[in-house]
Amino acid sequence: MSSVPRRPKFPLSLDAVVERKPAPARTAGMAAVGGARGAAMAAKSRAAKAPATPTPAASAVQARASAATAGGGGMASERARGALAARLVAAGIRDERVLDAIATIPRHLFVEPGLSSQAYEDAALPIGHQQTISKPSVVARMIELLREGLGADEPLERVLEIGTGCGYQAAVLSLVAREVFSIERIRPLHEQAKANLRPLRVPNLRLHYGDGMLGLPQAAPFSSIILAAAGMEVPQALLEQLAIGGRLIAPVAVAPSAGGPGQTVTQQLLLIERRNRHRFHRTALEAVFFVPLKSGTI
Repeated sequence: MSSVPRRPKFPLSLDAVVERKPAPARTAGMAAVGGARGAAMAAKSRAAKAPATPTPAASAVQARASAATAGGGGMASERARGALAARLVAAGIRDERVLDAIATIPRHLFVEPGLSSQAYEDAALPIGHQQTISKPSVVARMIELLREGLGADEPLERVLEIGTGCGYQAAVLSLVAREVFSIERIRPLHEQAKANLRPLRVPNLRLHYGDGMLGLPQAAPFSSIILAAAGMEVPQALLEQLAIGGRLIAPVAVAPSAGGPGQTVTQQLLLIERRNRHRFHRTALEAVFFVPLKSGTI
């Protein structure tokens, strides 16, 4: 796939993508060949391996996650989280550090009590304000793409998340990265995320209330940027804040081609790798569905 030789015009649209890959067999929500038996075998194999060496921050969060769910039983149990990780193996997730993080973070703490029985299903759930907590398989897939090429003992460096929501993805990121900065534009969700994360006391996570489309220039550059909402284009500010050699993963809306009425806008994951100051390598991946990316704060 060729790279753009000169500074691209911003903001980028999906039309600028110069490489497209078909949706892989591990598309979120789709079982891999072998079904439940394959998932169980993969999970057993994973358990037999030496666990990834966590950062001190990750070790602290793991201990607090265990304390926060101790005695809860049912959906709060380690078994429920382990079963979710096994389903992600069946969906094609292979990164050991990501799987360990999914099996550690108590997702039921990030959803409404009435939905806690669904917390460990691979499903998106409403969190209020017309927003959702993403499917665990989508969270894992996007983080795995950011970590591509890294070993289980190698964390991501400085990560920027656009769209904190309820805080679940930020918590998962905190176990696979040295530093995480997360921005939320909806004040009640920002406060909700702080409350959800308080029991875990995540030391390497910083939450910010603001316009995610502007990024966080005071903390840039970032080795990784992840968007939890889909726009028609990738904001210029975010590309400028991506470090050379860094990766950005975002859902991007794809306008329908000219044709008959009734066509709807679809979305795809777009992976952008910054090669140098002016060159970006772009790869369009599988179809996804996210809430819209919006500017401003409310």
